[in-house]
Amino acid sequence: MFHLMFSIPCLLVLVRWLWPLPLSTKSKVASAVVLVLLSQYHLWSRISSGSVFSPEFPKGLVILFNWGFGAILLLAVFQLLVDAGTVIVMAIRRRRVAIAPRVRYGIAIAAALLAALGVNQAIKSPSLEDVLIEVKNLPHEFDGYQVVHLTDLHISRLFDAPWTRKVVDDANALDADLIVITGDLIDGNIAQRELDVAALRDLRAPDGVWVIPGNHEYFFGHKEWMAYFAGLNMTPLDNSHTVLKRGAGQLVLAGVNDVTAPRTGAAPPDLDAALRGAPAGVPVILLDHQPRNARLSASRGVALQLSGHTHGGMIVGLDRVVAHANNGFVSGRYDVDGMTMYLNNGTALWPGFALRLGVPSELTRITLRRQAS
Repeated sequence: MFHLMFSIPCLLVLVRWLWPLPLSTKSKVASAVVLVLLSQYHLWSRISSGSVFSPEFPKGLVILFNWGFGAILLLAVFQLLVDAGTVIVMAIRRRRVAIAPRVRYGIAIAAALLAALGVNQAIKSPSLEDVLIEVKNLPHEFDGYQVVHLTDLHISRLFDAPWTRKVVDDANALDADLIVITGDLIDGNIAQRELDVAALRDLRAPDGVWVIPGNHEYFFGHKEWMAYFAGLNMTPLDNSHTVLKRGAGQLVLAGVNDVTAPRTGAAPPDLDAALRGAPAGVPVILLDHQPRNARLSASRGVALQLSGHTHGGMIVGLDRVVAHANNGFVSGRYDVDGMTMYLNNGTALWPGFALRLGVPSELTRITLRRQAS
């Protein structure tokens, strides 16, 4: 079903774009073969590693596949728009109207160029996003406290060792009080990613580096990866919390498992367990990979939830679809029943669909301020 779903745009391109072109049969067949090969990127990924989520090809080939797959998807959308426009024109003129070959060639060039831009935007190092968040009852000692929020690094053949090193250096240069990572750090097993994740060991902050799992950790051995992260000087929060202290001031940092955990036999997210024993009346920052349970978090008195998972929707327009699948949340700051949620666009994104158009990746620095009473 997965591969069938991702084959539909290619089928549409073959039938509605390629076949009507004034080309020889040999040219059409050759073009169709190339399009089909590019459209089956996720099948080749599964063959390369046993998982559609971990393409184990050279980086250049991963980039090529993302460009080709993205161009096919965009061309399918453009062809549908041209078809819809043609139907409207025919209805107005009340006669059949043919789509000129130059229009078909034009939308193909536009799709190829936009896909190239999208891949370029997706794989570059994330830019700094500074966010100021006011927290009710924040202790004076934590006024101005800075948190670096990383999420969805998807360290892989695409986001490899040099990329990870650059992100680590950029995060450390911000000199924040705390670094948190809200899941989907990797795509691949430990043997495949050992060199690529090594730089994470060098992340530094006075109050430590804290991590929770995303859904992708469960694809590749959640327990093994969380133990491995702990060996990289990152502290996992597995339905648990810690208390951060500044003088007499306290701040609770809690983290929950991903909502997909039970599918692999792991413990589900349990906010009650995560907050059990936390000091009363102390503001809570919750790390939850997916945003969909934000209203539950708000009902439990969480002050600030940090999430990822959506990649910000990746493409303007597509973000509305992504929001629909995540209880209306897709990117940025939300006020959820009195709780603030910050939904990070992602430090990177899944290498199986590495396109960004109008939705940049981000390295997020959050500054906490005491909310005026």
